[in-house]
Amino acid sequence: MEAEINKMELMFQKADSDLDYIQYRLEYEIKTNHPDSTDLGLSPWTKEEKTVAEQLKSHTSDL
Repeated sequence: MEAEINKMELMFQKADSDLDYIQYRLEYEIKTNHPDSTDLGLSPWTKEEKTVAEQLKSHTSDL
């Protein structure tokens, strides 16, 4: 049972890492290919999104 939990934790960590990389690449592509475009900018996170991100980070750091 614990081995399965560890496997799932690793899968979540990899997914989180993959999402971070995708976000970085998208931001880079937008800045590189559309530097003067205002409508392609990234909107700041809402308060709710920040709260969820903090919860996820604290949860994954506990693992």
